[in-house]
Amino acid sequence: MQTSNKISVVTPSFNQAGFIGRTLLSVSEQQVDIPVEHLVIDGGSTDGTLEILEKHAGTIRYVSEPDKGMSDALNKGFAMATGEIIGWINSDDTYLPGALQKAASYFDRHPDCLWLYGNCRIVDEQDREIRKWITAYKNRLSGKYSYDRLLTENFISQPAVFMRRTALQSAGKIDLALPTAMDYDLWLRLARLGKPGYINDDLACFRVHNQSISSRNYRKQFEEQYQIHLRYDQNRGRLLKHRVKISVIVFVYSLFEAGQSLFRGGK
Repeated sequence: MQTSNKISVVTPSFNQAGFIGRTLLSVSEQQVDIPVEHLVIDGGSTDGTLEILEKHAGTIRYVSEPDKGMSDALNKGFAMATGEIIGWINSDDTYLPGALQKAASYFDRHPDCLWLYGNCRIVDEQDREIRKWITAYKNRLSGKYSYDRLLTENFISQPAVFMRRTALQSAGKIDLALPTAMDYDLWLRLARLGKPGYINDDLACFRVHNQSISSRNYRKQFEEQYQIHLRYDQNRGRLLKHRVKISVIVFVYSLFEAGQSLFRGGK
């Protein structure tokens, strides 16, 4: 397999003017020894996002038009990508310094690797790291990857994933019928092609805020993950394990939600 020659980063976007500037800078400020193209696929934002994109027109390519949601935007971006390596960073998340170089170097050292993932911090609206114990838990699972484990829990953080374009093409398009857990479906399809590589280092930051999918629709997201599991596996033991894990996670998230409501009420 040939040496990596370019990285394409795809960012789906819709009305994220409060955060997308930080996302764009986290890509443009990367120090990488191969070219990087950054594709922003905007769904027709009306909140000032387009003005921010225009200011960064020298370092990104972007389109803005109505679409069918994030999955549709991702399919457009992946089809436009010309790099051998593809990353996916949402418009409210960020890469950490050195992330793209670490991914490129890993692929060069492991020419048979089709996709990889690293660790990911959780941050709030002000970029302060939060929920460190969740990060520690996911990092522990990340270092013990198996396909069976992935079937029962999505421990792979989407902003810290990089894929060879050939693997993404073989895995197929993002499913438009999955509005909240499309990443998990993609991981399982990629996992059937080959075991992912793992970089035991922080590559990205996943942002938690009131308007994010994981905050607004976490119950739907975890139920969707379970339904995705059913697509690929009908083992009763693994399905039960997955259902129990979802129940625990949803309970924990509901505690976070209740705590935030109390905090807002007390201010």
